[in-house]
Amino acid sequence: MNHKESEFVQHESCPSCGSKDNLARYTDGHGYCFGCKYYDIGDGQGLPAVSVKRADLIPVDFAPLKKRGISEDTCRFWQYGLGQYSGQTVQVAQYIKDGEVVAQKLRFPSKDFLILGDAKAMPLYGTHLWRDGGRMVTITEGEVDALTVSQLFGNKWPVVSVPSGAAAALKAFQSNLEWLEKFESVVIMFDDDEPGRKAAKECATLLTPGKAKIGTINGFKDANEAHMAGEGKRVIDAVYGAKAYRPDGVVLGSDLWDTVNQDDTNDSTPYPWNALNEKLLGIRRGELVVLTSGTGIGKSSVCREMVCHLIRSGKKVGLLMLEESVKRTARNLMGIHLNTPPYFWEDRGISADQKREAFDSTVSKVVLFDHFGSVDPENLLARARYMIKSCGCEYIFLDHLSIVVSGLGDGDERRLIDNAMTSLRSLVEETQAAMFVVSHLRRPDGDRGHEEGATTSLAQLRGSHSIAQLADAVIGLERNQQGDVPNELALRVLKNRFTGDTGMAGMLRYCKEAGRLHEFEMEINDEI
Repeated sequence: MNHKESEFVQHESCPSCGSKDNLARYTDGHGYCFGCKYYDIGDGQGLPAVSVKRADLIPVDFAPLKKRGISEDTCRFWQYGLGQYSGQTVQVAQYIKDGEVVAQKLRFPSKDFLILGDAKAMPLYGTHLWRDGGRMVTITEGEVDALTVSQLFGNKWPVVSVPSGAAAALKAFQSNLEWLEKFESVVIMFDDDEPGRKAAKECATLLTPGKAKIGTINGFKDANEAHMAGEGKRVIDAVYGAKAYRPDGVVLGSDLWDTVNQDDTNDSTPYPWNALNEKLLGIRRGELVVLTSGTGIGKSSVCREMVCHLIRSGKKVGLLMLEESVKRTARNLMGIHLNTPPYFWEDRGISADQKREAFDSTVSKVVLFDHFGSVDPENLLARARYMIKSCGCEYIFLDHLSIVVSGLGDGDERRLIDNAMTSLRSLVEETQAAMFVVSHLRRPDGDRGHEEGATTSLAQLRGSHSIAQLADAVIGLERNQQGDVPNELALRVLKNRFTGDTGMAGMLRYCKEAGRLHEFEMEINDEI
């Protein structure tokens, strides 16, 4: 029926789900419930087509459903027949309770549905056919599928269906839970589409753990489709082969052999410095690494060295450097390639061709985020996700964490950092990219601060314990800016989830003339 010209008239109660005003009635008489998706065809004159009076039930004759491959014996057994309504031949599924037909669900040739009788009293379709309880019951999404499964089992094994499809399946399970719980197992075999799969999982959670099983028919949407294709055996196999439902995320150890026995293909990429590699055994995708130190120690310089190292290794890198412009970031990367910091380019006569070659070797191979200052965490995550999924970045650098939450007002910094770190951790798990996050330290107790070479520790991470808890590795940077060797930087592994090996991890020396950090060997210990 064409409803394009009809107009809304009023809200009414829904005979299917019982809501007070979710059903919208239109000028041509048809109604639609925006809650449970129930639909009735109306009489074309603006009058409701549904009545709850038993007198409105129509006579039913039984005949085979040839187009569905359903025999007359099965139709008689299920009290599923044909009737006349408003001059049209309709299929009629009769819902029986306590020996009486309480409602009839009419299926029109247009595939529209209409319910006559007491919709609120409708049980699961077919419950009257079976004794309460037993070894197993199969439940389908529609009446014809229930007839199909029943016929394939010789009409001898319990089968029922939900009365109003996937949209209202959960409510039907809730209303009939006591009856379903009397069976040892409940095989849910809804349509193999997104609504059906979603409804099956929702319904399965209502049952006693271990009781619910979900069956799927490989290659077919539902039982009747498989039956009509001559694949009734697949329907039977789907019932007996249904797997016990487990909530998402719950995995039996016995199912993990193939996963455990498969070698990881996520080879690590070495860090630029040998001593750090000895501790962390390289950079792995799917891990979140935090770089931390006091102010002005050299976190950004370390990041840039790592970025250029990854580029030389053929990796695609995404940069969210929130404390500097993209121009400054780009020129600093070029300076590392040239072994000449940007402030020396003019004095040393770096030519345009040299700059271009440096640009092509570094900046052209990264993806940058053009923003200065604080940014909403959700927007930042969206950009990081885009870099990974659309631009192919395998490694992401975020400098730094505090500035991510600094523009969110006077909220609880600890809570804001908790939320940000949780989101970053989730993004790493989702995308399997490697992420480096720069974080500040709070000032340690005593007179000696990190700027004077104080030892770093996890307890000093600023703002939230979640930084240490959610990171796979934490690397502390230590330097005495006013000491005898202010250009020497110590690396300390504060956390190492991969191997547990922590402690001092090498020394770097900054060469002002080249603008580079170089590893050098010296006798180090955990007392430095």
